[in-house]
Amino acid sequence: MTTHPLDPLTAAEIARVRAVLVAAGRVGPTTRFPSVLPVEPPKDAVRLGLPTPRRVRAVLLDTATGEVAEAVVDATAGVEESHRPLDPEKHGQPAVLFEEYDRSADLVRADPRWQAAMRRRGIEDWSPAFVAPLSPGSFDEPLLRGRRVLRALTFLRDHVDDSPWAHPVEGLLCEVDLIAGEVLAVTDSGDVPVPVEHGNYTGVEPRTTLKPISITQPEGVSFTVSGSEVTWEGWTFRIGFNAREGLTLHRIAFGGDPVVYRASVAEMVVPYGDPAPWRNWISYFDAGEYLLGKNANSLRLGCDCLGVIHYFDAVLADDHGHPLTIPQAVCMHEEDYGVLWKHTNILTGASDVRRSRRLVVSSFSTIGNYDYGFFWYFHLDGTIELEAKATGVVFCGAGEPGPYGELVAPGLVAPVHQHLFCARLDTEVAGPLNTVEEVDFVGVPTGPANPRGNAFTTTTTVLDRESSAARLADPLRGRTWLVRGTDTNRLGQRRSYQLVPRPGPVLLAQPEATVAARAAFASKHLWVTRFHEDERYPAGEYPNQHPGGAGLPLWSAQDRPLVDEDVVLWHVFGPTHLPRPEDWPVMPVDYSGFLFRPVGFHDRNPTLDVPDLSGCAHCPQGACHCGR
Repeated sequence: MTTHPLDPLTAAEIARVRAVLVAAGRVGPTTRFPSVLPVEPPKDAVRLGLPTPRRVRAVLLDTATGEVAEAVVDATAGVEESHRPLDPEKHGQPAVLFEEYDRSADLVRADPRWQAAMRRRGIEDWSPAFVAPLSPGSFDEPLLRGRRVLRALTFLRDHVDDSPWAHPVEGLLCEVDLIAGEVLAVTDSGDVPVPVEHGNYTGVEPRTTLKPISITQPEGVSFTVSGSEVTWEGWTFRIGFNAREGLTLHRIAFGGDPVVYRASVAEMVVPYGDPAPWRNWISYFDAGEYLLGKNANSLRLGCDCLGVIHYFDAVLADDHGHPLTIPQAVCMHEEDYGVLWKHTNILTGASDVRRSRRLVVSSFSTIGNYDYGFFWYFHLDGTIELEAKATGVVFCGAGEPGPYGELVAPGLVAPVHQHLFCARLDTEVAGPLNTVEEVDFVGVPTGPANPRGNAFTTTTTVLDRESSAARLADPLRGRTWLVRGTDTNRLGQRRSYQLVPRPGPVLLAQPEATVAARAAFASKHLWVTRFHEDERYPAGEYPNQHPGGAGLPLWSAQDRPLVDEDVVLWHVFGPTHLPRPEDWPVMPVDYSGFLFRPVGFHDRNPTLDVPDLSGCAHCPQGACHCGR
């Protein structure tokens, strides 16, 4: 039973949504539910604590005809509010169904052309073969136009537990019409040998030199949980979870003052840089095409999370619209984070130090060969941090290395690619009205105002309209973005939070590439828009096979004013990955992320009251025996 309008959907609510749509005649034997997502209530109603209905948006796909519709259901009243047909050629296709992976693979395996291609390579037993159906991109190809399609690559396995990613069948590509239930085309070109070395990463004799680390909290945890609400060391926020974005955070406040109304990873795109026909179409939208939340892992103590853990389950809808629970989809715990602050008095020799800790809220999703962890950190000083962890198995082809990929094993080439995440921060820094400023460090020319040439300062540019608020990071200028509230601190400064990027390249595809239109959000590190309840996802509602132009470029073209308004920050970050042998056969975590930290939000260091739990306080120089 829900207790707050921002709580995640419950199993009962999902079941009721389906029942309402069945009663309305919207559901038949071939109807599927690519997504069932909460419709969040108006902000003002939430802030005022007003009762609001629980509303849900369900996408319906008829797998016999390809017809698509979007329905909004009031799950509280049990009525259908709206129903509208969608044109997949115009709006894009719904997300991929789980059952479509097996269906397309079965169609490929049964196709005589695919079987002939396997025999041509000397493969007579293809029972261990793995057919990998993948989102097809959008290229206005006559054969695929107007169809719901997956493209399929083929990989081999030596046995049922063998890693297929080590054995790509290079030059074999199939295109599958999911509605007609047929393989439209089989392209078979080249005679590149299938790499034979296995890519299995288990069964290795473990080293014996590492000793266990034990994390204990004998007096219990410092956080409290009430339903979906978390309270910890001045922080309050709510945990959310949905099928598309996965983990979401709501009503984040510090010291009783609001900071962020809603935070999530709203989209990510994985474009590949290999021009070979087997991979030049690859640009996965892992949230909009595959659904990050629906692919979430059940997390395990000691594996994904270490310490004293609080878990949150996730309740989603399966392909048929029935509720499905992912146990322990979110884990939360405290962890030590080194020194918080320290000073040694050179006059007296006294040393003061406080240990830092942070609250960790995390989830993991597995999309095919890659695994993505999203770790939100809450620090004692009011800083919010997001760290994305990319791991899993790099996607490979066969052949020789070239300008677009590197050898990771004999005959196995991993193409260059990008992982571009887009975090959506619906801010309310010290209140609902905010202004965003871009701050650069700049040197001052030598002259009367700077006679020795040593001076440097900052310049500030107000991002006053959406037309000027699509920005690139600039590490040479130390560029950051300040989100200023209308309230002031004791020094008369507007209370603010600072977005500190850790920038890498933005989208490297050429402007005329279709992925540049479909993932236009990834062409900038920052976008700022005026809040609108229908502007949720940076690549638009349905990026699967969408021709492009939806989302952020369309919204920014409205050129709405942004000064002291309800604004949303969209921050793009993530690694550009030229794989290395050390990434094989399983990749060590590649870290990326950003900070959102207070600037003048407080009157002074808010951690002066953090207790010394180490026993080191006021130790004379060299006399500390606490082991720190």
